[in-house]
Amino acid sequence: MKTMLILGGIMLFLAVALGAFGAHALKERLNESQSKTYHTGIQYHMAHGLGLILIGLYAGMADHASLVVLAGWFIAAGIVLFSGSLYALSLTGIRKLGAITPLGGVSFLVGWVLFIIAAVQG
Repeated sequence: MKTMLILGGIMLFLAVALGAFGAHALKERLNESQSKTYHTGIQYHMAHGLGLILIGLYAGMADHASLVVLAGWFIAAGIVLFSGSLYALSLTGIRKLGAITPLGGVSFLVGWVLFIIAAVQG
């Protein structure tokens, strides 16, 4: 539980810091398409960082806490793979990095399915 709360806080801190960096330092560097890609990374990063906080809180009261924590690790991996690949793609222009993004999306989906299963089981 505590690990997910800390990880969620770190992810949210990074989402805010990277969002501010993108809005200010990258404003003149990124074209419209790159900026949109970067912003999508921030949105998913922020939403799933909040999700990690939710998972951390729920893990403390769930009967299947280990399943909830596993869900959290998949969500964290999703942030790194999905948002991280979008940040790298927008900053470098290397299109092949886009091949990593779906792996992050699948990690998000697996994490949320595990969370749902844990919630249904009690």
